[in-house]
Amino acid sequence: MNSHSYLHTYLHALLMSAFCLFILTGCQDKVDSLGNGSSQEASTSNYTDTPSDEEKGKTFTAKIDKVVDGDTVKIKLLDGNEETVRLLLIDTPETVHPSKPVQPFGPEASKFTKNLMPAGSTVEVETGIGERDKYGRLLAYFYVDGKMVNKLLLEKGLARVAYVYAPNTKYLAELESIQKQAQNARIGIWSLEDYATTKGFDDSKTDEASKVKPTGTLACSNPKIKGNINSKGNKIYHLPSGQYYEITKPEEMFCTEQDAQEAGFRQSQR
Repeated sequence: MNSHSYLHTYLHALLMSAFCLFILTGCQDKVDSLGNGSSQEASTSNYTDTPSDEEKGKTFTAKIDKVVDGDTVKIKLLDGNEETVRLLLIDTPETVHPSKPVQPFGPEASKFTKNLMPAGSTVEVETGIGERDKYGRLLAYFYVDGKMVNKLLLEKGLARVAYVYAPNTKYLAELESIQKQAQNARIGIWSLEDYATTKGFDDSKTDEASKVKPTGTLACSNPKIKGNINSKGNKIYHLPSGQYYEITKPEEMFCTEQDAQEAGFRQSQR
């Protein structure tokens, strides 16, 4: 074999070796790629994003005009319009219902809401889907300093989870969890056995409530002093012995005159 043929054979063998090495390297990369892909797929399939709290939705700002009771509030919008708002997914005992007595822990719930959202204060409002109930009231969650008022009422045992209608169930799981804690602690409405039910509040427990030491901010569970706001915006409270007591429709009830005065009410002249 001459030198030319030898060189030709040597170059041919070198090229074949390089080609085989290239092919083997590519195959190994393919195997590694497939292996990595399988690992990533397994990792993804085992990952679940389940946040403990729902993210707050879109809100708008409003001014508190008046707190009607624990779960109903009148607000004034930035454009000057006024709306009555019902807090979503909760129910507090009655204080101003035209055909029901003042229910145990209703005054505490009302006062708690008024302390959180006094007239003139600013709140964030997150409306529900569909926005209004059959009475034309807005349905919403309220926020004060970033905290949801609906949740705070449940934490204090001053409300029950109620009026659950799809699709307005966004925070339902959280609210039910908070209610369960209040039930276990037997605070507020849960301190009276069988008082708060899935159908509402049992009025027959009123006498029993008077024997329970209040856990709220009021001095009693069955207040008698009626607070009324007249057409001129004057806040006046009426004692049971007053001339207009029986015909007065209360917007707020008080246990003592001091409570009424601290809330900005003055005594009726008659």
